[in-house]
Amino acid sequence: MPQTINILFLAAEAEPFIKVGGLGDVAGSLPRGLRALSSEDLKLDVRLVLPHHPAVKADSLKPVGMFSLLRDGVEIQVEVSETVLNGMPVYLIGGEPIRANGSVYSLNSALDAEKYAFFSLAALELANRINWQPDVIHGNDWHTALSMYGALTKRWEEGSRHVATVITLHNLPFMGPDASAIIEKYGLKLAQTDLPEWARVMPLPLGLWASDAIVAVSPTYGREILTPEYGCGLNEFLLSRGDAVSGILNGLDTASFDPAVDVALGANFSVDSLDKRAVNKRLLQERLGLPHDPETPLLATVSRMDVQKGIDMIFAALKMMKKSKWQAVILGTGDPKLEAEALKLQEALPDRVKVETRYDAGLARQIYAGSDMFLMPSRYEPCGLSQMISMRYGCVPIVRAAGGLNDTVKHGVTGFVFEKAHHMALAAAIKSAIKVFAERAKWREIQCAGMAQDFSWENSARKYLELYRSLIKKA
Repeated sequence: MPQTINILFLAAEAEPFIKVGGLGDVAGSLPRGLRALSSEDLKLDVRLVLPHHPAVKADSLKPVGMFSLLRDGVEIQVEVSETVLNGMPVYLIGGEPIRANGSVYSLNSALDAEKYAFFSLAALELANRINWQPDVIHGNDWHTALSMYGALTKRWEEGSRHVATVITLHNLPFMGPDASAIIEKYGLKLAQTDLPEWARVMPLPLGLWASDAIVAVSPTYGREILTPEYGCGLNEFLLSRGDAVSGILNGLDTASFDPAVDVALGANFSVDSLDKRAVNKRLLQERLGLPHDPETPLLATVSRMDVQKGIDMIFAALKMMKKSKWQAVILGTGDPKLEAEALKLQEALPDRVKVETRYDAGLARQIYAGSDMFLMPSRYEPCGLSQMISMRYGCVPIVRAAGGLNDTVKHGVTGFVFEKAHHMALAAAIKSAIKVFAERAKWREIQCAGMAQDFSWENSARKYLELYRSLIKKA
């Protein structure tokens, strides 16, 4: 008789149903990666639970049923629908608090607090309603953190069995709004915690306090959050959790991001046919209106326009490198000031810099496949996917030694890594890369090493499975 591990996986977004950011990639891929580890001796029954946002795209939805949560003594209806993704059950939780907030994330903190408290507590109750009991509840970020808190406080109050709880930290600074009033309205008590006083009413800190395991999305970020610089005021608390805090690197959807079959590219290629890649550079230069010169290194960034991403450092570095031979393409949207600064740089260097201030997934793939170097000088980067994609497409990354960038790029082997968050350090790294670019055999060696890296979700899923097993054993 094979062993079965039941995993309730909770997230605010997940591909292909709805995606706003990187969490959507993770929640769409990791549950399927876990299920793929099932064998004759072990069955992993993973079930994904999402809010039924108005913008969710789902086929073949069937109603599962309705139940209610008490809010201030008044029944609030929970509507549950089910669909299937590659054989995996996916539950969508709806109700007035979710409909009241039309977008996935709102600027209205009160609406978000209500929405995600309702979702988190409804997801906890869901297991009872479908007659399926999880061995592990796995939440992501603050939106699901009250599931961890609710599981612990209900166990204390009702004496229910210990279900192992895991919360994955994708971005520690986003802790959610003050949820103290909402928590009490839904019948949960605010426990006496060893959190800093300001954090005792916020969803993410409460979820971290209640969880059996806290997982950052890369090993380096797992260490960084224990420091004052990156710990957002929770570093001492996180240090007190000891071995409960770890880091597991996110994976990449290697089936989607595959230059050998990617339909967005003008020419498909692999590590064994790298010469074909040159066609993509020529086509990209033509599309952007840049002079076609295979010997001129084409620098690129595909990013949210945000200071966190170090976009300002890129502008400053390029300005001080006018005497060097390069071209650059910048694709992204975000901070209007940074967008304006990017366009000014293009205006000053029209034959060298091209800027597209929009979201364009197809162009992004063409940039990865046609550019020579990918700039990612993030001030902090919990994991990052762009550097993994760039390596897979033979575009050599130049990154700062932060978070997942530090874990995925090996200096001089698969890319170039610099330490200080300063434009001069970035410029020095770019100049080093340009020097190596002229050594064709060495450059090709770095490209091939990057393309050979295994960033598949299987590696991450196996580490999560090890964690689940250890927690179940303790529970």
